[in-house]
Amino acid sequence: MDSGTYEVEALAEENHWWFVGRRKLFRREISRFGLDLDARILDTGTSTGTNLRMLGELGYRNVTGVDSSPEAIRHCADKGLGDVHLGDVCNLPFADDDFDLVMATDIIEHVDDDGRAIEEIKRVLRPGGHLLLTVPAFPSLWGLQDDVSHHKRRYRRTGLLNLLRGSRLQLLRHYYFNFFLFLPIFLARRLIAVLGIKLRSEGQINTPLLNRLLGTVFFADVALAPRLHIPFGVSLLVICRRAASDMTGR
Repeated sequence: MDSGTYEVEALAEENHWWFVGRRKLFRREISRFGLDLDARILDTGTSTGTNLRMLGELGYRNVTGVDSSPEAIRHCADKGLGDVHLGDVCNLPFADDDFDLVMATDIIEHVDDDGRAIEEIKRVLRPGGHLLLTVPAFPSLWGLQDDVSHHKRRYRRTGLLNLLRGSRLQLLRHYYFNFFLFLPIFLARRLIAVLGIKLRSEGQINTPLLNRLLGTVFFADVALAPRLHIPFGVSLLVICRRAASDMTGR
């Protein structure tokens, strides 16, 4: 991401409606795995620590982060959010079969070879371990945030599921979320582009009142999305498992 984007995110992630609501969604999904509090968890693409914050609040004691940006790692350290390694999701600095859960939330869209990233994630997962994956959805939603975050692509569900099936990961659950705000975000991004508005991040478009309003909408969204399976959304979530019988990681 652009340097200024890390700075904006580091200041916003604790209270911004998007990060708060997304952590709520992740908590619900992680609770389904029945993990022990000593389970080994890896957060790939840690950025400024939003997932580390959540995992710490849930009481997990064996959490590791990895990010390719020294600036992102510095922000995590400054906030005391835990152990973050310098590394690449396409070449993870960890042993085979090492983690019970890998979180890859909005990371594989940053790399040229997303198939390689999925293979690396699978390699470090223990047999029976879970992957919680999210990606930005629908190329038509491309906007400022994709540019400043250096995204390579946005995804449709069919393409992402085929990618995961190609790695022989077991698909458990998948759904789009942030569907209530799909049209407002689409229109706002078109307006930003047409007017040539210069921002370091879309996270700057916020006020306390707007944050409360959008937070209320997004909380309703993440409660309903896993149940309704709306066929569109700003983001796409997939839960996978590495087969217990798979001892090769490949």
